[in-house]
Amino acid sequence: MTSSTLERDHKEGHEAADILARARGLVDPVLRAAVDSLPGAMRKVAGYHFGWWEADGAPVEAPSGKAIRPALVLAAAQALGGTPGTAVAAAAAVELVHNFTLLHDDVIDRDETRRHRPTAWRVFGTTEAILAGDAMHSLALRLLAEDAHPAARGSIRRLTDCVVELCEGQQIDCAFEQRNDVLLPECMAMAEAKTGALLGAACAMGALYGGGSEEAAQAMDGFGREIGLAFQLIDDLIGIWGDPAVTGKPVGADLVARKKSLPVVAALGSNTPEGARLAELYAVERPLSPEELAECAAAVDGAGGRGWAQGESCERMAAAMAQLAAAVPDPSSTDELLALAELVTRRTH
Repeated sequence: MTSSTLERDHKEGHEAADILARARGLVDPVLRAAVDSLPGAMRKVAGYHFGWWEADGAPVEAPSGKAIRPALVLAAAQALGGTPGTAVAAAAAVELVHNFTLLHDDVIDRDETRRHRPTAWRVFGTTEAILAGDAMHSLALRLLAEDAHPAARGSIRRLTDCVVELCEGQQIDCAFEQRNDVLLPECMAMAEAKTGALLGAACAMGALYGGGSEEAAQAMDGFGREIGLAFQLIDDLIGIWGDPAVTGKPVGADLVARKKSLPVVAALGSNTPEGARLAELYAVERPLSPEELAECAAAVDGAGGRGWAQGESCERMAAAMAQLAAAVPDPSSTDELLALAELVTRRTH
């Protein structure tokens, strides 16, 4: 990597960090006010999940999410000629929906850590975590229902349709765990529903709040979905090779859970000796040893799963750029959207 490339990446990283910080500054007060309106027990679970306080309610500065989705809402509104501040309710609603799904996903997947802390269900129990997630979903819809912006009504429909798609994606993902014949096209469709749908809704809602047409919103939805697929591809690579010190999850977490992630499915369908060995290891009916987990990772790489995922991520980004050009003819107004897209696909941990 050349010094000019390093300097460019450093500059882009700072730009994206600034965009996320501004989004968090606008959205956090709305999120906190919404969560504060919950009954005491649910409020405690939600605030703990967001990283605002400990299990006993003591304030703490724990790691929280990057706010990529609300940042996309605000950046899309600006790109279509609006003012980001007018789309804060929509941005907060998207972030509430995202975190409602995280609470539920952690229960479903039995994940024990998130953002370097025990997951909410591990601290408060599965029932409390599920109910807090349900309440956060309702808070998202209430924010939009109470918003006087003309785009709010259409955004409610988009967000509710998106939640149904998210649930379908999660259901299919869980069904894959019981199958040994998962094909790559259906795995990609699952990833679009589970990850791309909410990023697409975020961008489309932002476009509507920015005064964009329905056609522009549809193109922005496509932009977000393509980014979402690129995001999932990179996330799946991190799930195998990510640094636990950065991810907050055990090394090779997806392999430990025998997840049918995108690079794994690509490797299993590669008709290679490495793919066959991966299938053998995934079929073992006991926890895999550290040596076997390392062998799984090597098999995914050797079967071409890692290289395919990296290449496919680039393809999805190219498709995203085409959708963005259709939605926003003036490239000078898309800088923040591009910076966020770069952030999503340049993650390495």
